[in-house]
Amino acid sequence: MNEFLSIDTSTLSSKDCYNLLSNLIIPRPIALVSSISRSGVENLAPFSFFMAGGANPPSVVFSPVVGLNGSEKDTLVNIRETGEYVINLVHKTIADGMNLTSKSIPADESEWDISGFSSLDSLTIRPKRVAESMVQMECKLFSIVEHGAVEGSARYVIGEVMMIHQSTNGGLFAPIARLGGGNYLNVQNGETFELSRPEK
Repeated sequence: MNEFLSIDTSTLSSKDCYNLLSNLIIPRPIALVSSISRSGVENLAPFSFFMAGGANPPSVVFSPVVGLNGSEKDTLVNIRETGEYVINLVHKTIADGMNLTSKSIPADESEWDISGFSSLDSLTIRPKRVAESMVQMECKLFSIVEHGAVEGSARYVIGEVMMIHQSTNGGLFAPIARLGGGNYLNVQNGETFELSRPEK
């Protein structure tokens, strides 16, 4: 018979809740989202609160958590403004570049410049695709569902998948998945590895 530690989430800070959930709901796929601001600044950022939505129409969902003082991620701001984005799936050989894009930089600078990735034009939308990703999905925004209004609250970005690009260069697509903290899982061989977030 299991014994349980019961946690009243109302007694936890948003940071503690985030850490608890991200250590319990594992493994999680990673959406490396490319977007573009209304003024043309290109953004690239990873999100592990990510899942498939439905199949008719094909849809995906990711959740950028609201930051300090209720500030929203540049990715979310861009998608609100333009309604377009690309989800690039992440495999082991591009993990380091993906991790670099998690660095906090000013909104008028582009994570593409520090990622080491090259870009490909999309066919139906403005944001570019990550050429090194083996799977890319061009998405148009369907809805943003807001849940909470302060630090740690959620924005569920629901997008319709307009185009899917799959690499035909051979080799098995073996995505990595996020575990708790800085730990990741290589789906191909079951090995775990660690990435430290880049310094701000």
